[in-house]
Amino acid sequence: MTPTEVADDLAQHSAPLYRFALSITRDPVLSADLVQDTFVRAMERSSQYRGDAPLGAWLRRILHNIAIDRVRHDAHELVVEEVEDSWMDNDYTVDPEAIAIRTQMREELLDALGRIPFIYRTAVTLHDVEDWTVREIAEVQDIELPAAKQRLRRGRMALVTALAEGHERRRRLEGVPMQCWDARKHISDYLDGTLDPGTSALVEAHIEVCPTCPPLYAALVDASDRLSDLRDDNAVIPPDLEARIRAHLDT
Repeated sequence: MTPTEVADDLAQHSAPLYRFALSITRDPVLSADLVQDTFVRAMERSSQYRGDAPLGAWLRRILHNIAIDRVRHDAHELVVEEVEDSWMDNDYTVDPEAIAIRTQMREELLDALGRIPFIYRTAVTLHDVEDWTVREIAEVQDIELPAAKQRLRRGRMALVTALAEGHERRRRLEGVPMQCWDARKHISDYLDGTLDPGTSALVEAHIEVCPTCPPLYAALVDASDRLSDLRDDNAVIPPDLEARIRAHLDT
C-alpha cells in the first residue's frame, strides 16, 4: 500500500489500537504514545504492508514491538526461568487461600502482573483478560504457536508466584505512603517542581521510608544534573551555515 492509502485507513484503527495498547500496558499515557508511534512507523513502512493480513493485525504487531522497546526491564521483575525451576521442584507450593484472597483485590493483581516480564504479562493479559486465543497471541507477538503456549504457561506460573510473594512485599512496605509506581510516575514532575503540594508531600513521604525508591530517585537527580553540564552557552552557529541560511532566506 502507498502511504496515502495507509493514512486513509489509519483513523478507523485508532480506537481499537488504543484499547489494545491499554490492555497490555495498563498505562493511558504510554498507550497514547504507543498508538502515535505505531502510526508513524506504519507510514514509514507502508510499502511493507502487502494486504495479506488485516491492517489492524499488522498495526497491533507494530505496536507490540514498539512496546517491547519502550517497556524496560524492572529490577523487581521475576525471572521466569527461575520461577519455572521452582515449579519443577516437588516441594514448591503456595497457600491457595492467601492467593484466592489477593486475586479478589485489583491492586494485588495489578501489582503481581507488574512483576511479570512484558512478553509473558502480555500473553496472560491478552488470553485471560481480553479472551484472545493462543494463536492470536502468537500472531501479534510474531512467534510460533508452541512459543506462545510456553509464554502463557510461564506467565501464569509467574503470576501465582508473584501473588504468593506479595504478602512479604506488602509487609515490608506497610505504612509507606503511595504505591511505588504511583510515586515513581510523579518523580519527573516532582524534580521539575510542577507537582501540586499535596501529591508532592506524598511523594516525599514515600521516598523517605520506601526501601527501593530512594536509589532510583537519587539516580534521576544525578542524571538530570549531569545532563545540564552538556549545555554549551558559548556555542555559536558556524559561519558557513549562517551564510547558507541567510542565502536561503533572501531567495
